[in-house]
Amino acid sequence: MAQTQPDFFWSFLPYWAVAYILAMIGWTAVGRFMMSAFLPPDSPNYIFRFFRLLTEWPLQAIAFITPLILPPKFLPLVLALWAFMLRYVAHVVFANYGMAPGLGVS
Repeated sequence: MAQTQPDFFWSFLPYWAVAYILAMIGWTAVGRFMMSAFLPPDSPNYIFRFFRLLTEWPLQAIAFITPLILPPKFLPLVLALWAFMLRYVAHVVFANYGMAPGLGVS
């Protein structure tokens, strides 16, 4: 008799939501840093504007806790580091409570 498996997406929806949001913030912060090397801060480029829109509020929070010795142009990289670290911690927490998907190996 075939054993039914839980739906992979809906069973772990809180896990996927947290992982996706933190990954999106982290990667757009990397994109913002990379594009800022080629574009001025007030560029009308729609991708750069979206990156700034998405990362502005967490960037202000990171700027509040980051030492002033770091130049402001490197703050998006610090934000990306924090986002990826929080994503890892969230994965460990979800996995400890059985709310993260496993490898499927029995």
